[in-house]
Amino acid sequence: MIRTATAADLDAIVTLHTEARATYYRGHLPEEEYAGAAEVARSRDGWAGAIGRDDATVLCAERDGALVGIAAYSVREGSAHLSQFHVSPAHWREGVGSALHIACVADWQRHGVTEARLEVFAPNTGAQAFYSACGWTPDPDRPRSGDHLVLCRAVPPAGQR
Repeated sequence: MIRTATAADLDAIVTLHTEARATYYRGHLPEEEYAGAAEVARSRDGWAGAIGRDDATVLCAERDGALVGIAAYSVREGSAHLSQFHVSPAHWREGVGSALHIACVADWQRHGVTEARLEVFAPNTGAQAFYSACGWTPDPDRPRSGDHLVLCRAVPPAGQR
């Protein structure tokens, strides 16, 4: 089930976010930069703010009552920015990410979005393969942002994937 996040989801969102980030940052960044107390607190503040913002959407994917995926995005001037997209590593390759992505695209279509962008950590080849399978390609105008690749995707009219 995909649904909009509420404040009651905050603890589970922060836990999933921290767990997922550890899988791709481990070995590339010092642990305190992705799982240290200060970073987890910063993450919590960010998610709390996103959940409460009128100009942002946070979606949760649930399976058997447990949070297994999260996505956060904002829409401005016909363009979506997918700022967060994480699936619990215990649920990779179970269709959670695909269902969450389909829900994002459907929402963008309802809002008249024609294009979307995201950034993915360059060493995270698993995420890059997922995004590629979902139709994301390198942004020709701005292919990198620091240690992240910038990807873009056309959003087709409603009724198309």
